[in-house]
Amino acid sequence: MSNVQTGHSGTNAPHSEAAPGEVILRTEGLTKHYGGVHALVDCNFEIRKGEHVAIMGDNGAGKSTFVRQITAVEQRTSGRVWFCGKEVDFQGPLEAREAGIETVFQSLALADHLDVPDNIFLGREMIRFNLGLFSILDYNGMREATVAALKKTGVKIPNIAHSIQNMSGGQRQCVAIARTATFHSRLTIMDEPTAALGVQETKQVENIIRTLKEAGEPLILISHNMRQVMDLCDRIVIWRRGRICANLKKEETDGQDVVAYITGAKTHPEYASAA
Repeated sequence: MSNVQTGHSGTNAPHSEAAPGEVILRTEGLTKHYGGVHALVDCNFEIRKGEHVAIMGDNGAGKSTFVRQITAVEQRTSGRVWFCGKEVDFQGPLEAREAGIETVFQSLALADHLDVPDNIFLGREMIRFNLGLFSILDYNGMREATVAALKKTGVKIPNIAHSIQNMSGGQRQCVAIARTATFHSRLTIMDEPTAALGVQETKQVENIIRTLKEAGEPLILISHNMRQVMDLCDRIVIWRRGRICANLKKEETDGQDVVAYITGAKTHPEYASAA
């Protein structure tokens, strides 16, 4: 594994803009073993500036494992990762986030006892007076920014002062996604963002994804929702048994084709070893 690390830009530092079509994330031979279980094997993947890529596959195919490796929730067994043109070896999720990767995991990673502004700015609090350990937070600024962020993303929370634990599952998911969309990122990753949501809340999330597309921000979407994938993504990368088994342009495929690759009924000649 490479020992090259990316420099920290700081949570408030602006990220340099990538040129249209520039490769944002690339992996080479990315592999993860849990003892004798080969959860991820030799995965070569890339996503470019402005591109929205769907990751699909059965449960246990390696989709979420892949995301945990590139965001450093776990350390990869082998393989290399490049982010925005630099080879990286993030040592934890904070390093990945500071580099510009924003992720919404299925577990959400929200603090139940905190209200909406505190969750939106968790780890990136606005400081009114910087006095080191005795710094004073800018609560008014965070509340105003939260209201603006929720309005921008179309997320409706009746009372942002309520703690997260008192909200519905759909509201909690929307807060997590609004947090991701609030901060300018180089890459956004969403892991099954609408799996537990109703129709209206799903529309809100999909509108956020379209907003990111309009802004030219690349996105990786893990989803089992075929309609959603075909509506929102440019390309579909399919995992099977820990390997990438197909890489399809949306306009060159359909739902039946995708399902055939997921189930193993069809094999792509470039990924024959994944069959």
